[in-house]
Amino acid sequence: MLTPEVCLLVGTVTCLLMGSFLARERQRWSRVVAVLALVAAAVTALVGPASPAMGSLAFQASYALDAPTTTARMLICAATLLVLLLGRDELAGDPRESEICSLLLAAALGAVVLAGASDLLVLAVAYLLASIPLYALVGLARTPAAAEAALKTYLLGALLGIVMLLGVVVLVALAGGSTYAELVSGLRSGQVPRPLVAVGVVATLGGLLFKAGAVPGHFWVPDTAQGARTALAAFATTVPKIGGLIAAYRLVDATVQSGAVQTGTVVAGIAAATALLGVLAAFGQDDVRRLLGWSTVSQAGFLLFPVAAAGRSDLAQPSLLLYLAGYAAANLAAFAVVAAEPHRRTREAWRGAARRRPWVGTALLVSLLGLVGTPPTAVFVGKLTTFTAAWDGGLAWLVVLGAVATAASLFPYLRWLAAAFAKAPADEDAGQVSRGPSSAAAAAVSAAAVVLVLGVGAGPLWTAVSGQVLR
Repeated sequence: MLTPEVCLLVGTVTCLLMGSFLARERQRWSRVVAVLALVAAAVTALVGPASPAMGSLAFQASYALDAPTTTARMLICAATLLVLLLGRDELAGDPRESEICSLLLAAALGAVVLAGASDLLVLAVAYLLASIPLYALVGLARTPAAAEAALKTYLLGALLGIVMLLGVVVLVALAGGSTYAELVSGLRSGQVPRPLVAVGVVATLGGLLFKAGAVPGHFWVPDTAQGARTALAAFATTVPKIGGLIAAYRLVDATVQSGAVQTGTVVAGIAAATALLGVLAAFGQDDVRRLLGWSTVSQAGFLLFPVAAAGRSDLAQPSLLLYLAGYAAANLAAFAVVAAEPHRRTREAWRGAARRRPWVGTALLVSLLGLVGTPPTAVFVGKLTTFTAAWDGGLAWLVVLGAVATAASLFPYLRWLAAAFAKAPADEDAGQVSRGPSSAAAAAVSAAAVVLVLGVGAGPLWTAVSGQVLR
C-alpha cells in the first residue's frame, strides 16, 4: 500500500548511513542506492493500481491512495532520476555525494506525502519533510549567489510554514477534526464563522504556494534557479511543485465541498498574478537560468488554473495531473540543456550553440516551445485542458488572461532560441569553447523526447490520470 514511500525512506536512510561509513572516494555507491530506491518506488507505484486498496483512503482517512497520489509517485521518482542523470558529472566526486542523494530522496518523499495527504496534520508534516532538505540542497554550491538563494528559500519557507501551521490550527479547531472528511462535515454545519474559515484556508494555502513557487511565495525561485547547482536547481523548481499543487487541489476541493467559503476565486486571482508576473519578469532576463526561474513562476500560475476550478469542473483534476507531467518533462529538459553547456550563462553566450551541438539545440527548441505550450508538446495539451477546466468552472476571464500571458511568453523564449540558432562567433568555430558533460546532453535529449511522446500520446495519458487506469 505504501511501498513506494517505504522504498524512498529506506533509500534515504541507507544513503545517510553510507555517507557516515564510506570513504569519500567511494561515495558514488550512494548514487546507485538512490537510483535503485527511485526505480523500486516508481515500479511499485506503477503496479499499485492493481491493489484493492487503491482508490481509497488509508490510516483513518489521513492518506489518499488514488490517481493523484499514484501520478505524483511516478512523476516525482522519474523527475528525481532525471535530475541524477543530468547532474551525474556535476555531483560525481563531491565529498558530500551521499548527503546530496539522501537529501534528494528525503525531499522527494516529502513531496509524495504532500501529494497524498488527506489530513491537515499529515500535510504539515509533509511540508516540513519536503522543505528542510531543500534549504540544504540550495546552499550546497557554497557561492555568494547560492548563499543568498538558500537564505531567501529558508526565510520564506519558514515564514510561510508558520503561517500554514496557524491556518491548520484554525481549521482543525473550527472543523473539530483534522482529516479532510472531517473538515468537509465540520465546515458544512454552517455554525462556523466564515471569515475565520477563509483566514484558515488562505493561511494553509500560503505554505503550499511556497512549494509551488507561486505568488506570494515565489521570491526564492529565480534566485535558486540562478545560484544553486544546475541539477539541484532543476530539482527544486520541479519536484516540490508536483506535491504542492496536488495538495493545494485537495484542500481547495475539500473547502468547496463544504460550502463554507469559495476559495476558487481567491486561487484564480493568485493564478492570474503568478502567470503575469512570471511572464513579465522573464522579459528583462539575460541570465538563462534566471529566465528559467521566472518561467517556473509563470508555469505555477498556469498550473493553478485547475486548482481554482477544483470542485466546479470534472476536468480540473486530470488536467492538473496531465499538465504537471508535461511541465516536469519540459522544465527538466531545459535545465538539462543548461547543464550540458555550463559555460553559457547569458543569452548572448548561447550564440551559435545549436549549430555546434545540434542535438542539444534541438532539445532546447523542444523544451522552450514546450514551456510556451505549442503543439505537439505535452504542455500544449496540458494548457488546453486546464484552460477548458477553468472555462468550465466559470472562470472565462482567467482563460482570456492565460491566453494573453501565453502569447507574451513567446518573446523571452524566442530571444534565447534566436541567439542559440544564430551563426557561431569565430572563436567558437575554432573550437575554443569546451563541451559540457555528455550525461546532461543525454538527459536533455531524453527529456525532450518525453515532452513530444507525452504530447502525441496525450489521449492514453488522459485516460490514465482521469482515474480509469490509475485509481
